[in-house]
Amino acid sequence: MMEKLIEGVQVKRLVRHVDDRGFFMEILRDDDNLLKKFGQASMSLTYPGVVKAFHYHKLQDDLWFFPKGNAQVVLYDVRDDSPTKGMTNVFYMGEYNPILLLIPAGVAHGYRVLGNEPAIIVYFTTMSYNRENPDEYRIPWDDPVIGFDWATKNR
Repeated sequence: MMEKLIEGVQVKRLVRHVDDRGFFMEILRDDDNLLKKFGQASMSLTYPGVVKAFHYHKLQDDLWFFPKGNAQVVLYDVRDDSPTKGMTNVFYMGEYNPILLLIPAGVAHGYRVLGNEPAIIVYFTTMSYNRENPDEYRIPWDDPVIGFDWATKNR
């Protein structure tokens, strides 16, 4: 876990209950109090090495989970009124680190698939997607203000 999280970001560690048949894991419960309200659940598959970044929402919160594969998730606070404006957080999520990540409105987010297998993301939002007026604002993956280096460092 990192020292300081961007204001409003929350992490829920997921617990696998394993036995000789496999495992069971709760993902999201109404008493987790992570989502202000439920809007939509979606799923996407992304191929190895692909970077999907960055975008943010002005109105909706996102709750991300990677049940298959692994990803490097990068958050960047673009909110003018936030005490953590300009802060970056990095999370390694997926099969080897099963967590839920709450991304508040106004925090830019993106990810890179790690390893040689595709990653599947399941995400919940506080609003349904509006095709006529989407609450989605793009920032290039290599934006110099964010300045994130997506390359893996050998050490």
